[in-house]
Amino acid sequence: MKKLVVLFSSMMLLSVVCYGQIDDIKNLQKQLPLIKDSLRYVDALNKLALLFYENNVDSTFAYTQLARNIAERLQYDKGKAESANNLGIVYDMKGDLELALRYYNDGYNRFKSIGDTANMVQSMMNIAMVYNEKGVDKKAVGSFKDALEAGRRLSRDSIMSLVWYNYLILYPGNFQKDSLTVYINKAKKIGEKYKDRRVLLAIEQLTADNYIKNGQRDKGLALLQQAAYDAIKNKLFYLSLDILIDLGDLFAQTDSAQAVSYYKQALYITQLKDYKVYTESITKKLYNFYTARKDTSKAFFYSQQLVMLHEERDRVENKSGIDFIAYALKDQQLEAAQGQSRYELRFLFLAVFICALMIVILVILWRNWKKLRKTSDALRLQFEQSESTMEALDVMNKNYSRLIKIVAHDLRNPISAISTISGMLHPDENLPADMKELMGLVQVSSKNCLDLINELLETDFDQRQKIKTETINPDELLQQCVSLLSFRAQDKGQQLTLNSNVQVKINGDTEKLWRVMNNLVVNAIKFSPEGSAIHIESKQIEDKLLISVNDAGLGIPEDIRNKIFDPFTSARRTGTQGEQPFGLGLYISKQIIEDHNGRIWFESVPGKGTTFYVELPVSAAA
Repeated sequence: MKKLVVLFSSMMLLSVVCYGQIDDIKNLQKQLPLIKDSLRYVDALNKLALLFYENNVDSTFAYTQLARNIAERLQYDKGKAESANNLGIVYDMKGDLELALRYYNDGYNRFKSIGDTANMVQSMMNIAMVYNEKGVDKKAVGSFKDALEAGRRLSRDSIMSLVWYNYLILYPGNFQKDSLTVYINKAKKIGEKYKDRRVLLAIEQLTADNYIKNGQRDKGLALLQQAAYDAIKNKLFYLSLDILIDLGDLFAQTDSAQAVSYYKQALYITQLKDYKVYTESITKKLYNFYTARKDTSKAFFYSQQLVMLHEERDRVENKSGIDFIAYALKDQQLEAAQGQSRYELRFLFLAVFICALMIVILVILWRNWKKLRKTSDALRLQFEQSESTMEALDVMNKNYSRLIKIVAHDLRNPISAISTISGMLHPDENLPADMKELMGLVQVSSKNCLDLINELLETDFDQRQKIKTETINPDELLQQCVSLLSFRAQDKGQQLTLNSNVQVKINGDTEKLWRVMNNLVVNAIKFSPEGSAIHIESKQIEDKLLISVNDAGLGIPEDIRNKIFDPFTSARRTGTQGEQPFGLGLYISKQIIEDHNGRIWFESVPGKGTTFYVELPVSAAA
């Protein structure tokens, strides 16, 4: 019966000091209708349930269920935690250890959620004792150790005396012989600290058993007898039962009369206080005692008492109309249904959110589609207008090109005649000085006009002309160009130098490439000061021919560098002797070089000179 003492001991810490006395129950029942505060009312119901468990477990269940329903409605966490723990007591006393373990664990989790460490320790202790009843000692010991560890953090550690007591009484073998006394004294010290008479008496029983175990039987028996006397004197009848049974068991082998006396004294108390669970247990001990001594009449008497107790228990259980297993199953079904409902509710919210999000996305896509459609229509209209404009511009460009060439062609003959006549008259020594100067100006102007006309006629504004491909010796081409332009350079006192001795060939149009080199050298002459040197060089770099024309002239300013290859560019500048540019030479040169799969570029330092580079692919045959 130590199990019931352990269970009873653990219940004392639930919120009140509970003695299981009828007067306490009646007083609390009278106070119940006067309680107006709902939370206090739940606490009172749980307290009543705890007081009733010694006499009528059905009443414990009924009060617990009422407290639990109100606590659930009010969302009162403490009330729900205590109700769960009370249900653990009900199923523990009914012998359904699995359900008891479930509700004790539920109570533990709820106490943990509200930070009630003392009741957490008490719940772990209850769980440990259920595991002990189930024979799962490893888990029982683990739960006891968890309870002891959690108890270290308690400021009010009264619960720890019970933890130590229950651990020591259930698993004394886990402690060394000399340390067992130390832990008993530790539990006793805590009980004395809080003046807990009930715990101190229980520890005296534990101390007495330890004396007897260590060979001090007389000292242990004396302490047990004194503890039984003190418990009855202080009306701690429930506690006294285990001590009396312990005494009966100790005297059963040595003094049968004394043993029977203790058993009968315990049985009288159970009948007086209606402790039915103890009544059955003690009656069974007396039956076994007399059966072992072959006292048939007395054994028969106690067997009849056991039958009557079983019949009475069945009658009470049938009368109560409570199906505890069905209740637990419905409780589990309700929790499962609530969990499923919460899951479905969350899923519903998620589905609604996703639907709302999809609607928003569809609205945004629809609006974007409308905007895109409008934009597409506008772009299509603009494209059609652009096509029409491009076609018109192309026609205008062709007409403009033809007109320029017609005008240039028609102007060529008269201007050529003017140039010829002025050239004939200018050397005449008979002309007055002012007339001779005028003829010189006419000759220069007509020459510039002819140069412009030639460039206009040679420029293809509509499309690039096809090149005539032939094998060219770049060294000969450059020497020819330098020879022809040396006379022009001498007019300004300039010197052309050529450094070209490459043994390669290139494929291209000789006339057009000659025009490119002519344009580059003429520009160098035009923009270089008198007496300066102009260097032309060619060299092979891998499969490329690189030609450079370097001068020490005006250089090209930063602001016009990206314009000099444009036709009729605004980057035109007069030469160092007032030579007029037309803005077509570099444009034409770039077209020709690109048609030969080459490239043209320059490097320039304003005021110090410019170097133009031409890169052409070397002939594969070479």
